[in-house]
Amino acid sequence: MSSAPAQPTLTFPAWPQAGAEEREGLLRALDQDGWWRNGGGEVDSFEREFAELHGAPYAVATTNGTHALELALSVLGVGPGDEVVVPAFTFIASSLAVQRLGAVPVPADVHPDTYCLDVEATERLITPRTKAVMPVHMAGQIADLDALAELAEATGVAVLQDAAHAHAARWHGRRVGELGSMAAFSFQNGKLMTAGEGGALLLPDEESHRQAYLRHGCGRPPGDRVYAHLTQGSNYRMNEFSAAVLRAQLGRLEAQIAVREQRSRQLAQALARIPGVVPQGRDDRCDVKSHYMAMVRLSGTSPERRAAVVDALNAHGVPAFVGFPPVYRTTGYWQGPYSGDAEELGKRCPVAEEIGGDCVWLHHRVLLADPATLDRLAEVFADVVARA
Repeated sequence: MSSAPAQPTLTFPAWPQAGAEEREGLLRALDQDGWWRNGGGEVDSFEREFAELHGAPYAVATTNGTHALELALSVLGVGPGDEVVVPAFTFIASSLAVQRLGAVPVPADVHPDTYCLDVEATERLITPRTKAVMPVHMAGQIADLDALAELAEATGVAVLQDAAHAHAARWHGRRVGELGSMAAFSFQNGKLMTAGEGGALLLPDEESHRQAYLRHGCGRPPGDRVYAHLTQGSNYRMNEFSAAVLRAQLGRLEAQIAVREQRSRQLAQALARIPGVVPQGRDDRCDVKSHYMAMVRLSGTSPERRAAVVDALNAHGVPAFVGFPPVYRTTGYWQGPYSGDAEELGKRCPVAEEIGGDCVWLHHRVLLADPATLDRLAEVFADVVARA
């Protein structure tokens, strides 16, 4: 590949984005009598607003998205000896949350078009030990929840949505909180709305909310003054400052997603014209895709060539990253409960193996750029791929 440009040739909107609303929220939290959820009102207000936007009856705010998954699995009763089916192609938090509870993550292959959990592959992995299936809504593309609902009904296995990428996404016009199962979100620094860190869990009914609330605060019920630890749990509570920032971020979310929806079509069409570049597909039942990432595959490439492409894109000012490796191709995966071995899992998950080696993703802030910048991005992308 030729030498990188001396100066970036493209600029994109900054991320995170903040304004007067975040500053006002932080001062509002600062001026309260208390800075934790039991002494202030920001977390309570954020939970109500986040649940309302997503059509859920309840929400519990957490310290981060991984903890939201752990909390949900705990509410489902997942523990040592249980199995949870997870996508092989996902950020490792999906499998780590299972392992942190002593359960075994069972990687299943993903769909070659959407990169979401392959339901037929999942069905083959259901055993009497399977407690839950955890679809990941990859890059905001909701997994096939119709087929997963049928699988859950037939097997009695629970569905837990890992919605870390899917803020305000919709499936058949229904919001994530209207789909009948728990959904866990992340507010880490790169996510579609952020307070640096943070998470939330949407709950479908009063009892699951009661259990989540207890478990996210060391088992203590609301208003407890006698240390009545009614169940197992941990301290997953969000603080008031994070909640205040997230309330402001929530106010921008839907408008930003509307821009991303429009810009993503332009960018995907332009990138698809580049030989060897295949953008992530879309299931039309996902009628609002939140576009956490703009993902493409470099068909037939090697990991080394992919790394060179990503380095060159970054040198041009494009926030580009390599895709996730399959979870079982990481060292951390093998330091918790597991079954099988890497080569066996690789044969079982051929699509995840391919995507894990040739996928590139662009940060969602590129989809907030103006159309002319996106045209220039496609030109740069084509030149970088041709030179690699």
